Amino acid sequence: MPLNRTLGSITVTTLTDGEGAFFQPRTEAFPQATAAQWAEADRRDPGSVTADGRWWLPFRSFAIRVNDGPVTLVDAGIGPTDAPAASWAPVPGRMPAELAAAGIDPADVDTVILTHLHTDHIGWAVTGRPGRPYFPNASYLVQRAEIDAAETLNPWLPAGLIAPLRTAGQLRVVDGETALTPAVRLLPTPGHTPGHQSVLVTVADDRVLLTGDLLVHMVQLVDSDLAYAHEVDPDAARASRLLTLRTHSPTLLATPHLSTPFTPSPGPPG
Repeated sequence: MPLNRTLGSITVTTLTDGEGAFFQPRTEAFPQATAAQWAEADRRDPGSVTADGRWWLPFRSFAIRVNDGPVTLVDAGIGPTDAPAASWAPVPGRMPAELAAAGIDPADVDTVILTHLHTDHIGWAVTGRPGRPYFPNASYLVQRAEIDAAETLNPWLPAGLIAPLRTAGQLRVVDGETALTPAVRLLPTPGHTPGHQSVLVTVADDRVLLTGDLLVHMVQLVDSDLAYAHEVDPDAARASRLLTLRTHSPTLLATPHLSTPFTPSPGPPG
């Protein structure tokens, strides 16, 4: 059953599309992490490591809903069997069942925020042959810098994702920080990809930061300086991570890949 967090009239619901072992050793994914940092990360997030030392991770999206109104979906998971992530992620994903369990019909989704265009975050955005938006009534929000870099991220993206969204009139390109509602704001957090964005939900004194891949493993909360091998610009990613965690602390972090979907921020990094 999906896990929820409530802020006033807003519910943030976890949708887990799948889970599995990462395709490379975690010491290669975080080459600068020390043995002591790994030990502390495993203490804080024991579900992220298998008995033989592999990185075990979920692939999550999140739904934001005010009362019983329209749904904002943050990221679109790994997708069906023929999704672009099939070469490395545990497809098929179970997003349709997760949505149903949360009482959400795809037609209820009026906004899809894509934090970035890596394949494990866009799998249910466009499906079928020819590709059509899986969420028929939704605007899909992507940062302009991400659209501009799409072909360098994956040569499939312009024709396989962006063109079908444009043809359907469902692509909305945003530039920088953007308030969607008084409670929901897009934060540019570039570095993991050129147009990576995170989502901040604020109600009174309560905050949830939906991180996207601003951080992907607990070891980056043990030491937020640590670079991840699959960041396009490690220096920019580090700066985004440090600034965002410092600016929006304390907050509850809603993460796609930590073993627990909601994690309290550890406090401002030094």
